[in-house]
Amino acid sequence: MKIFGLYFAVLSSIGILRCAAQQCGRQVLQNRIVGGFDAEDGAWPWQVDIQTNTGHICGGTLIAVDWVLSAAHCFPNPYDVSSYILYFGRNQLNGWNPFEVSRRIRRVVIPSIYTEPLKGHNIALVQLDREVRLNDHVQPICLPGPNTLFPSGMQCTITGWGYIRDGVSLQGVGTMQQVSVPIIGQSSCQAMYNTKPIEPVDILSDMMCAGYQEEDRDSCQGDSGGPLVCLMVNGTYVQAGIVSFGLGCAVANRPGVYSKVSAFYYFIKAHIPAMQTI
Repeated sequence: MKIFGLYFAVLSSIGILRCAAQQCGRQVLQNRIVGGFDAEDGAWPWQVDIQTNTGHICGGTLIAVDWVLSAAHCFPNPYDVSSYILYFGRNQLNGWNPFEVSRRIRRVVIPSIYTEPLKGHNIALVQLDREVRLNDHVQPICLPGPNTLFPSGMQCTITGWGYIRDGVSLQGVGTMQQVSVPIIGQSSCQAMYNTKPIEPVDILSDMMCAGYQEEDRDSCQGDSGGPLVCLMVNGTYVQAGIVSFGLGCAVANRPGVYSKVSAFYYFIKAHIPAMQTI
């Protein structure tokens, strides 16, 4: 804890973690993911449930009143999004959500050089057909600036409705899951993936890792596109990563790999000038 406190003090002193007056990244209500637990209703008001006519497929985050951040691989045909519906203010995947609202998609913006998650550029900007109204259960997440740092060992949180382990979906009402995981440095993550590799995986500059070396807690199928958020020293949550890929769920030496949001700062800014960053 003292080490993390020192990191925060240094980063704050040089302005990296300083955040202007804003409303993003705040849990208004203070009241599965592998190894996670049920999230309180309204605890993560930026979380989005992305569905098609087949049901839940991915997660996302609200970053503006008419924009959602997710992963490119959640939209294999970004020019045909007529079957998609996005839910906000939702806590239970299969139960009743009294504060829930839904929207359709106007368009999806994906980097032109994206091909597959393992080759990077796995980000999608989803424009809604109309704005959502912000309230206690629907709030945007803050995004990092291009130089924002998330040091190795920093505890952050994954949220979503994905499988609780390989091949096992959420049961019952399907309450949103949350789990705390540490950031893993790029070189350490690459070393883990180089351990008896089933297939070669390069941890690229627009990727980041979080999780544990041993089997423990991780994101899983259905969490794709959802957030890895970190609590900053000023009490604001910032989205560090987008769930991108992993080899299995909670497998030793195979931590979750995330699209590094700070690496896409200028891509996001070009399409959403009003985005809120720290």
